[in-house]
Amino acid sequence: MFRLIAILVAVVCAPFGSVPLVAGSASPEPPARTLPVAPRPHLPSEKGMTRERARPDTDLDVDVLEIPRLEDLDPEKTHPITVPLTGEIGPYGAPPSAFPGRAGEAKTKLVRTEGGNEGSERAVVLGLAWLAKQQKDDGGWKYDAGSKESRTAATGMALLPFLAAGQTHKLTKEKGELKYQETVIAGLSYLMKSCAPTGPKAGRMSDNAYEQAIATLALCEAYGMTKDPTLKPFAQSAINYIQKSQGANGSWGYAPFTDGDTSIVGWQVQALVAAKLSKDLVVDDRVIKKAIKFLDLASSGPRKAMYGYADSDGAKPGTALTASGLLSRYYIDGWGPNHPGMCDGVAGLLKHPPPDKADKGGVKDLYYYYYATQVVRFSAGEDWKTWNEGPKNADGTRKGGVRDWLVNAQLRKDEPNRGSWDPEGGWFGTSCGRLGTTAVCVLTLEVYYRQPLLYKRGDDSEAVKMPEDK
Repeated sequence: MFRLIAILVAVVCAPFGSVPLVAGSASPEPPARTLPVAPRPHLPSEKGMTRERARPDTDLDVDVLEIPRLEDLDPEKTHPITVPLTGEIGPYGAPPSAFPGRAGEAKTKLVRTEGGNEGSERAVVLGLAWLAKQQKDDGGWKYDAGSKESRTAATGMALLPFLAAGQTHKLTKEKGELKYQETVIAGLSYLMKSCAPTGPKAGRMSDNAYEQAIATLALCEAYGMTKDPTLKPFAQSAINYIQKSQGANGSWGYAPFTDGDTSIVGWQVQALVAAKLSKDLVVDDRVIKKAIKFLDLASSGPRKAMYGYADSDGAKPGTALTASGLLSRYYIDGWGPNHPGMCDGVAGLLKHPPPDKADKGGVKDLYYYYYATQVVRFSAGEDWKTWNEGPKNADGTRKGGVRDWLVNAQLRKDEPNRGSWDPEGGWFGTSCGRLGTTAVCVLTLEVYYRQPLLYKRGDDSEAVKMPEDK
């Protein structure tokens, strides 16, 4: 453990000269201050700890949005040299987590009350064990299918299920021993090596918007769960980059500053919301408002309950694009369970429910079910019970639903891939393989406690917005 920490300190403290792949009224910008940078340390010749060559890049306009520059923050509080990334309990105590349902008694209660069971949690345990075995010597992960070069996306996607299960890089008095602490430390350090906290390429982890958002989401969730000051400059710079690279119509394209589609927007929104939940990562409200305007552009129907790709053309109920659009509305546009558009949208999703049994050759339409399961979970009530456990039979029992479908599709035999899922049968499996399929299946089975509810239904079925912690 101590050897690993020493290696990570050396890696994090290295200068970041090159990298591969905000709220309130405007005020005069203070003079930029340069953070002290130590000479590049000699990295130990440990297996896998080599630094990849940076790809050619172009400088970005740092003034696109008036968001804090890390150069202007107090270096004594933010620079990674002063606070190395370790797994020890720090002097900062145990700050409130932005994701309080992910551990302890809160998690146990949510599994019981929201529709999880011993089988779903067993599947999560087996899935995490398999994912941990796939981690590379450099701390990152790699897709085993088409998108093999997308290392930061694979690493972010693989880290998210560990974080959702309450596994972080930092011990607290409440958490005690963390089984996958070193796994998370190595994964976060890989992302931090890819994310320059300052300079002309600050925050840019990839030239692909999907990859950028998935990796940023992992950094922001890890920071929100621990409030580790070491992570803050990396998470903030990654979020800054997402905000600066938004397209003119409020979407995000594959390349910075270009217009994109509802699917890409869904991942950016998830990252932005994770930053906002942390309470002290800065997200510019203008970015959110522009994203809502794009959702208006891409929506169709009298209540805007269906979503197309780049606009409303082809919008229809029960698709991955519609599910992504609805989840984005829930997070950033105040669409609670009783909003007319959400009611119509959920009704459309329920017409395309999970299969009642495991598929041959891998789960199908996983990308759709990842988004739709979150939307219906947030809708709660009878719709959620039907989606999660299957329709109610005459004798009151339920059979089917997303939970048992995924649990039954997991490989359980004593073999190298035990705990994984066969690659998804569509484009997602072709791109992300067994690794991506397993990560997203685990995330979907963690839906009971992964994200805090923004609204809660009362006994009268009326949805009330949850008060925000200050």
